[in-house]
Amino acid sequence: MRKKIRVLIIDDSASVRQTLAHVLEQDPDIEIMGVASDPFVAARRLQEEIPDVITLDVEMPRMDGITFLRKLMSQRPIPVVMCSSLTEAGSETLIQALEAGAVDVILKSKIGAADGLADDAIRIREVVKSASHARLSTVRRAAGTIRSASAEGPAKKLTADAMLPPPTGRAMAKTTEMVVCVGASTGGTEALREFLEELPANAPGVVIVQHMPEKFTAAFAKRLNGLCEVEVKEAVDGDPVLRGHVLIAPGDKHMLLERQGARYYVSVKTGPLVSRHRPSVDVLFRSAARSAGSNAMGIIMTGMGDDGARGMLEMHEAGAYTVAQDEASSVVFGMPKEAIARGGVDRILPLDQIAREVLITQQKF
Repeated sequence: MRKKIRVLIIDDSASVRQTLAHVLEQDPDIEIMGVASDPFVAARRLQEEIPDVITLDVEMPRMDGITFLRKLMSQRPIPVVMCSSLTEAGSETLIQALEAGAVDVILKSKIGAADGLADDAIRIREVVKSASHARLSTVRRAAGTIRSASAEGPAKKLTADAMLPPPTGRAMAKTTEMVVCVGASTGGTEALREFLEELPANAPGVVIVQHMPEKFTAAFAKRLNGLCEVEVKEAVDGDPVLRGHVLIAPGDKHMLLERQGARYYVSVKTGPLVSRHRPSVDVLFRSAARSAGSNAMGIIMTGMGDDGARGMLEMHEAGAYTVAQDEASSVVFGMPKEAIARGGVDRILPLDQIAREVLITQQKF
């Protein structure tokens, strides 16, 4: 028998504890090790038994979740999934949680709204299972991405066909500008920080899909903009792709690369979940294959699942240069592994060498 993923739920709301436990127990690979109403009760439980994953509420009366998370990570790192409401203030708090070491986030439609958790049971279970695979030893300050627990997910796993047709195969005219397309999921927030901090102010334009929900991408982009030489912002429909600028797909929207003459811009659209995500890496990569061809460079980073693997193969077949983050530096080696297995990757590199590879490739244009 396969070993089950043992989860400890920490939340001051009894209804949330009950609903979350019920949702998770529907998966035969997950079992609830226990529940706790606050970090003090959880600490006593952790002295007896160590779970594989902890779900942790942000707002609690005796000790907030961020403080407990920092204490936990300094003493005994365990994969932690934060549980929070979708608010502007909450977005800043959850960025702090990612910096403190949270692997992922489950979002409630509002604080205490247990029904909001039940609306997206499949995605909640995927978040927890993904967190159980996290390699915390690869994390410096944090390892995380955040996903919405409020979007409605179809039972059928859709491909990028739901948003745009496959590449035509026609060769794209070469331009003097290279566009870098990046996809990431679990562990991606910290990987993207390391990658972008190494890019100079005159780096080629970068477009990024990081699996994040609505409102949180703006806070994430703002944080990165304050750390990097390149300018980072949440993408708006029609934004041009410019040298020294980075556009991050807004949460709950797909982002496509478009071309007009020799210039590139992004199109931000609503649409169904693709590869069970919105935004989807597959959508961005397919649009790059169609609009940029050999003028693009594709990079796939740490993350659970296979979003981006098909799109990277399409980019590769359209003449783009493609790179995957290696297993040793990935928090979760799911997405890069799938892209490699499909034959769409030209080179496999550790995280700290990817920015340099971008600059080397840029010199060929």
